[in-house]
Amino acid sequence: MYITSRTYRKRSIQVLVGGKMVKSVNHSEHLINQPIGMEESPDPPFQEKYKNLFNGSADIELGKNSEELLVVEERELPSIDLNMLNLGDSEREACKRQIAEASQEWGFFQVVNHGISSQVLEKMREEQMKAFKKPFHEKTNGKDLKFSTGSYIWGTPSPNCLKQFSWSEAYHVSLSDILGCGGHCTLSSTMEQFAAQVSELAQKLAEILAEKLGRNYSTFFKETCLQNTCFIRMNRYPACPISPEMFGLMPHTDSDFLTILHQDHVGGLQLVKDGKWIAVKPNPEALIINIGDLFQVWSNNVYKSVNHRVVANKLKERYSTAYFLCPSYDTVIQSCVEPSAYRRFSFREYRQQVQKDVRSLGYKVGLSRFLV
Repeated sequence: MYITSRTYRKRSIQVLVGGKMVKSVNHSEHLINQPIGMEESPDPPFQEKYKNLFNGSADIELGKNSEELLVVEERELPSIDLNMLNLGDSEREACKRQIAEASQEWGFFQVVNHGISSQVLEKMREEQMKAFKKPFHEKTNGKDLKFSTGSYIWGTPSPNCLKQFSWSEAYHVSLSDILGCGGHCTLSSTMEQFAAQVSELAQKLAEILAEKLGRNYSTFFKETCLQNTCFIRMNRYPACPISPEMFGLMPHTDSDFLTILHQDHVGGLQLVKDGKWIAVKPNPEALIINIGDLFQVWSNNVYKSVNHRVVANKLKERYSTAYFLCPSYDTVIQSCVEPSAYRRFSFREYRQQVQKDVRSLGYKVGLSRFLV
């Protein structure tokens, strides 16, 4: 609320707002746009920090490559009913085949009857929203949540143009920060419950995908992708008044084995299918699964880690929660089929290269760095 500019003469008056005296004003004194009772916004200062990007030339540059921004159509992801795994042999095999085929053809699919408690998903969303609605400076301090330094992130570290900018904020949290800590806050205890259920699903899907490659690697993921090596990323995409073509999250692939995503009804997730960007029709009742870079390497390009992005909404904010199935940093990643398209590398080496590229170039280069 603001008191607009006005001149008072001949006497002092009291300015009251909501029955409360705000200021005693002498004659000829001006009150010019003085804020009263304003709370600090939870939104990051995107336009202030990145003001050089938000000028006429930058907007023109974003619109140059219209083919990159055009969405051909909104489509539903392949939907797989995981209850089929609990039925007879033929139904179980049909379900496994659907999972493998979607991972090869799309790199994405959605699952229903996934076994994750709706109460846990609702509680996760509720606690996530509370965390993001805190004033911006509290989120950057991060003292109350006790996550590792750097867990709260927003924007893009070194964007060179609007195409490299993400209008979003996130908590990217290692599960080692919250597991076995006695639930030091409601959010962390809810995250722990969420992770316990989703990690079981991730392991099940990874084992099915390994089985359909014809390899007996049933213990690989249990031995290398422990709960404390995995991550949860809570995302918030504030409404973006600047451009309907602004990225909430710039195009990228995920640097893990599998990602399990729970999103709201707002929409905005897009992915590349058959060389074109398509918009994913949201289904809040389903969980979205996508293949990450490590599984593409491990399967020697059988399963596809595809480019995806989020387009910001001009009027509505969007929330999502992602679980990343990751190995320990020392785990060596190599193709299980020869001849391999990729050289051997550790997960630590891969993460460090990705982070280096984002800092220096403004975007992730990814697997092409590791081709034989």
